Amino acid sequence: MTDWVGYGYAALIASGGVMGYVKARSVPSLAAGLLFGSLAGLGAYQISQDPTNIWVSLVTSGALAGVMGKRFYGSRKMMPAGMMASASLLMVGKLGS
Repeated sequence: MTDWVGYGYAALIASGGVMGYVKARSVPSLAAGLLFGSLAGLGAYQISQDPTNIWVSLVTSGALAGVMGKRFYGSRKMMPAGMMASASLLMVGKLGS
């Protein structure tokens, strides 16, 4: 069974990094978005092959939830930190169930 939610999450992360680069010329945003997006995509592929193999996705979404949650707590800005923290928490919940 294909993990469409996981692939969508990976695309959201990668596109967020690209948008950060386009809007603010932020190379760290681009690098982090592509790195975490690639890891989330790898995790979605692994889950598609074996539904019990959740570890790459879980660690990736957990780390992103922590980092972006801390940024949201400090800035109180919904975009992009709040949205990514929320999406990552939803992904952790999906993987945990």
